[in-house]
Amino acid sequence: MHFDIPDLRLFIFVAEELSLTGGARKASISTAAASTRIKSLEGQLGSRLFYRGSQGVELTPAGEKLLKHARAIMRQVEYVKSDFSAYSNSNVGHIKIFANTTAVTDFMPEVLAKFLGERPAISIDLQEKLTNDIFRGVLDGAADFGLTSGEIKIKDLEVLPFSFDRLVVVVPVGHELSNYSIVDFFDTLHHPYVGLHEGSTLLQFMKAQVKEVGVSLPLRIQVYGFEPACRMIEAGVGIGILPESSAARYQKTMDVQIVHLSNDWASRERSIVVREYESLPEASKELIKEIKDYFS
Repeated sequence: MHFDIPDLRLFIFVAEELSLTGGARKASISTAAASTRIKSLEGQLGSRLFYRGSQGVELTPAGEKLLKHARAIMRQVEYVKSDFSAYSNSNVGHIKIFANTTAVTDFMPEVLAKFLGERPAISIDLQEKLTNDIFRGVLDGAADFGLTSGEIKIKDLEVLPFSFDRLVVVVPVGHELSNYSIVDFFDTLHHPYVGLHEGSTLLQFMKAQVKEVGVSLPLRIQVYGFEPACRMIEAGVGIGILPESSAARYQKTMDVQIVHLSNDWASRERSIVVREYESLPEASKELIKEIKDYFS
C-alpha cells in the first residue's frame, strides 16, 4: 500500500470543506483531477471514504478513521520540514493552537506579541475551541498543542501545567453583591447574568455547574469577549463570571467590583496539552516555554 503526501493533503482539504470542489480549489487542482485521486485512494484502501450527495460530501466511518491518521501524518511532515529547515533553530515554522476563551483573550496576545516580534518567519494559527474540541484536535493532529483549564481526564495526552486561573463574580459598583467579599455561586443565580457567546468554553463550564443542580444560568445578554462583558456589567445590565486576571485589568478603567467565589471549582489549573512533547518542532517548544515564563 502506497500513500502520496499530496493525496493525503487533498483528502484532508475535501474532508474539511465537505466538498470535492472546495477541496480541489484549496489543493489548486481541477475537480476532475481531485475526484480521480480520491477514487484512487479509496481503491488502495479498499474502503469508501465519502458519501457523495447533491449538497457535497460526508465522511464515512472509514473516512473518519483515515482523517485522524492523515492529520497526524501531515503534522509530522511539517515537523520534519521545520526541524530540517536551513533556517531552523526555532526561527521559522507554522504553529497551530486550539485554546479556550481565557487563553485567547487574556494572556496569549501578550505572549504572542513578544514571541512573534522576535521570530518574524514564524506564523501562528490560534483558534478558540470548546474543551473537548481542544482535546480532540490535539489527539487527531489538527493542532500542535492546546491550552485549557480545569481537570483533564483524557488519556494519551501529555499535560504541562503552567498557572492557576481563579474565576470571580464581577458586579457593578454599588450592586447588592458588592457588600460581600466572597459568595457562593448559587447565591448569585437570582441576578441576571452577562454571559459570553455560545462557543465560549467559560460559558459551557458555567452551564455545566448549574445543570448539576437542575437550574439554568439566568442569561440576560451574551457578548463576545471579556471587555464587552465588563462594559455591560458596568452599565448595570447584569453580573458576570470572569477570570480574575481579566476582571482586575478592566476594574482599573471601569466602575466594576470583584467578589470572590467560595466554590472549589473557581480555582482551576491552566495546562498545555500535547500529544507527544518530544516530537514537537523547536518553534512549538519555544512557544510553550514562553507561555510558562510569562507566568513565572
